[in-house]
Order: sequence, then structure tokens, then C-alpha cells
Amino acid sequence: MRRRTEGVEDVLPGEAGGWALGSLGGAANAVAVAVLRRATWVLIVAGPVLGVLSMVSRPAPVAPVAPVRQEQPAAVGQSAGPGGFAELFVSAYLAAGEGTEDSLAPFLPTARDVTLRAAPGAQELAAVKVREVSGGYWSVTVAARVVPTGSATDATENPKPGTKPESGADSEPGSASSVLRYFQVPVRSGSGGALSAAALPAEVAAPVSGEAPSLAYGQSVPVPAADPAGQTLAGFFAAYLAGSGQLDRYLSPGTELSAISPAPYARVEVEQIAETGTNAPGAQQGPAPDGARRELLVQVAATDAAGQERPLTYAIAITARDGRWEIGSVEGAPVLSKSSARADEKETQ
Repeated sequence: MRRRTEGVEDVLPGEAGGWALGSLGGAANAVAVAVLRRATWVLIVAGPVLGVLSMVSRPAPVAPVAPVRQEQPAAVGQSAGPGGFAELFVSAYLAAGEGTEDSLAPFLPTARDVTLRAAPGAQELAAVKVREVSGGYWSVTVAARVVPTGSATDATENPKPGTKPESGADSEPGSASSVLRYFQVPVRSGSGGALSAAALPAEVAAPVSGEAPSLAYGQSVPVPAADPAGQTLAGFFAAYLAGSGQLDRYLSPGTELSAISPAPYARVEVEQIAETGTNAPGAQQGPAPDGARRELLVQVAATDAAGQERPLTYAIAITARDGRWEIGSVEGAPVLSKSSARADEKETQ
């Protein structure tokens, strides 16, 4: 036997049954070092990958939500302007009576202080004059056909208990028993453009009739038979007012216009035309160059299915294309002469 040397520890054999053996503490340390080394390499390799994944998987930025805007209800008459507002107000004013003063509240903020005693009786109303007093403040004159209390028409439409309505011409609406009266309304635009009446209507005298404006057209004459524009005008108005034929064939490219539906007339005739700059429309014969333009004032006689004829006037611009005239536009108003235009500008200044 080997003697144990003092101070020297016994050493286990280096190999035993094919297994490498060592001290238990050293083995544990070796394992821990290996695990840490591998974890470090995993972190080094996975770092860039995790960075890319975090960028790709990052949620898209959420756009800030716009605050919900509370829409305010449109004020009564706002879209129609002060003239339309005044019409509605006078209509409500004349139709109201004792006990129905609250019906004026949408127009007159102080309606609770109003007491009405007159009987209603308005038939037709129209704003005939709008004058701006100051910024956002207007004076509007409204014409109204009113049936006087106690008239034949009033007795027919509102008979007293126990009486029979009277018959006759005066009992028809709009007959001689109705009176044309005028009311002046102060209209103010408040915050947000809301309109309101500053006071009750004031009855006033009829406004002075204005002078007829001077137009820029020459003399009106029957459509010359040789004028190539005559056929275009006849076909256009037949399609536009009477629904006869296709309207598009008479329009210039790019002109958007729809026929009146249902057609109000059964027959249409172009009676006379006038043209700017000349007293002899259509006097120059021959094909017009493409792009040529003429401004016409056209007098039309339109007859409905009952045989009632109505005169109509249209301001029309026609243009030439491919040797024929086409409707370029139907203007909103006739062209004024330079003198009338200058007078209108002075009045508005």
C-alpha cells in the first residue's frame, strides 16, 4: 500500500470507466462559464435581429382624432338672405293672431312681448326692395296682398257662424277685394350669420317705380328667313320648353343645360330677336368662322296645352362651329347698355 503523504491530498484517477472526472466545484464552474459564454454569443447574434423585429413590429402611429364639430342648425331664412327672411317674417306676422304670437319667435327675439289682435289675411308676398343700412343690417320692403277684414272675400273664406258664404267675382282669391300693401322690416345678421328682425314690420307707402333700364341690344325684328341661327333657336326652344326633340344637338360642346320637365308648353314660336351691336341681326350671310359669338335677345311665344299663350324673353349667346350656330349659354339677365351699367355702379357705391 501507498502511504499517505502528510499534507498531500489524495487525487482521484484521471479516468474511471471512460468518464473524465474532476472535482465537483470545478465541474460546476466550468458548466457555468460555458452557459454564460453561449448566452453571451446568443445575445450578440440576436441583438441586431431583435432590433429589426422591434422596428418592423412597432405599431403605426395613430393620427390624432379631429374633434367632433357640432353643426349649428341653419337660421330661418339664412340661405335666402335678408329679402327671403323678411318675406317669411311678414308672412308669419300677417298670418298670426291673438294667442299665436309665439309663431313670430323664430324671426323676432322679442316676440313674447308682442300682442296681436288683427285677423290674418295675407295671400301673396314678395320682397321688392333690400337696402343695406350698415354692415350686416338691412331694411327690406315686402309687398303683400292682404284681404281687408270684413271684405266679401273674407266673409266667403271665414264666414260668421250661421251665415252662408256669398258667391261672386269678389269671392275669388286675388280679386279686387284684396289690397296691395307694403311693410318695411329691419333685418340684422348676428353671430354665425343668423338673421333676426330688429322690430315688428312698419307699414309704408308703395316704393317709387324705377325707370326701365337701357339694354345693349339693337332693334327687335322677326327672325330673318336667311339667318342660319333661326333654325337653331327654333329647335332649341321646342326641345327646352315643349320637350320636342333632343336638346343636346343644339348645344355647344361643354354647355350643360337640361330641358324643363315636365314640359310646360305644347308649342313654342320664336317671334323676334335683337342682337348686340346691330339693328339687323343675321344680315351678314355666309358661314361664320368657328368660334364666332353672337349675343341675342329672343322673344318667344309659348302656348300651353290649354291654348294659353305666354310671352317669354331669353338672353342667349350662340357660337359657331362646323358651319352652324349652337347655343353657347342661356344668360341669367340681358346685357345692359354702358350707360345703364354705369348708373347701376354709382347707385351701389
